[in-house]
Amino acid sequence: MGPPQGVVRLLHGVGGCKLSASTPNPAFPSAFIMVDMLGSKILSSRTWALLDGLWQWRPAYSPHIQICLLPQQFKSWQRILSTSCAKCAKNQRLKQKRAISEKKLTRYFVDHRRVYVIGGRGGQGINSFHSEPRKEFGGPDGGNGGDGGHVILKADQQIKSLASVLPLYQGFDGERGRSKNCYGANGGYTYIKVPLGTVVKEDGKIVADLAQHGEEYVAAYGGTGGKGNRFFLSNENRAPMTATLGESGQERVLHLELKTMAHAGLVGFPNAGKSSLLRAISNAKPAVAPYPFTTLNPHVGIVHYQDYEQVAVADVPGIIRGAHLNRGLGLAFLRHIEHCRFLLFVVDLSVSEPWIQLQDLKYELEQYEEGLSKRPHAVIANKIDLPQSKANLLLLKERVEQSVIPLSALTGDNLEALLLHLKDLYDAYVNTEQSHGQNPVKW
Repeated sequence: MGPPQGVVRLLHGVGGCKLSASTPNPAFPSAFIMVDMLGSKILSSRTWALLDGLWQWRPAYSPHIQICLLPQQFKSWQRILSTSCAKCAKNQRLKQKRAISEKKLTRYFVDHRRVYVIGGRGGQGINSFHSEPRKEFGGPDGGNGGDGGHVILKADQQIKSLASVLPLYQGFDGERGRSKNCYGANGGYTYIKVPLGTVVKEDGKIVADLAQHGEEYVAAYGGTGGKGNRFFLSNENRAPMTATLGESGQERVLHLELKTMAHAGLVGFPNAGKSSLLRAISNAKPAVAPYPFTTLNPHVGIVHYQDYEQVAVADVPGIIRGAHLNRGLGLAFLRHIEHCRFLLFVVDLSVSEPWIQLQDLKYELEQYEEGLSKRPHAVIANKIDLPQSKANLLLLKERVEQSVIPLSALTGDNLEALLLHLKDLYDAYVNTEQSHGQNPVKW
């Protein structure tokens, strides 16, 4: 197929390009550009086939202007011409995405879930009689329905949070029976993957503790399949007309909780700098803002050490005075602290009398659960970079028995002391668990 009359032909020469124009054809009011494949270095067969079908393309520039395309200009010219090419569509400007706030982009840790589980319904049995030539009384041949599928909780060591668990799960229904004594297929099992150490509760009572990898617990049993009329065949009833429906699956409301949300939990009042500290020692990205209750959901960051040990640190939302009375969201926040093995009390040195904060924090934990404040812990004095913090640090050390780690999450001052002390707390936790014959939680 040759180019029509009125086409500007681009010829490839040794020293450059040469253009020759002919008289425009009335049928083609605009000039077209065609490239002769005198060398495979200019155009591929795919591009030439594309140019073959672009006779109706109208150039954006005047046909009377003769332009010699240099090799470096050829790619841009090809992109303009091949508007329908998928490869060239990527070079076009992408649409700007709508700006999303940092809170909406942040993924948070979930250590408690309420799940409604429903087992699959059993398939119904059918009422059928055998029909065959020269066999007048074939008898009943209705098959039974298949059993409904179970909903099963399965512990998986690759899962760390309950964020992927949905609020509702329903098992697959069994298929109905068929004639010729064919039974319906059973419904498939529905598996819910949960982290190790998940405790399953029903009506406040623990019904399962999934501590080992691959351990399973049937959360809801599927219904039994219905019976076909073949099942009711007896010497007294040679032609039964009875078939039953499948049973409904079991329905339960379960509460899933993690025994261990993280190894360490950052405990402090709002605006104490817990989220900034987690950002400084890990790759977690919790929201940081100059107003209280910026963090409404826990975030977990992983601290890596040279011996390939990984310590999980949780940024627990700030608690307030009276949290044990469920003031605000006190009980929900205190539950997160309960799932940490050791604690890091974060105190704001910029406020007057920072030791009062530490006393109030321990009081709230003790009122929520006796012995919670006595877990292995460390005291972190944050915002040491502020001028008024120097004097408050000396007063805090006088009124606190255990050692205080002064640091600045903003500037990174003295973070090494925190990381070393955190490793000591983790090693003590591992030794304690192993001495009791239990496996410590590894991240």
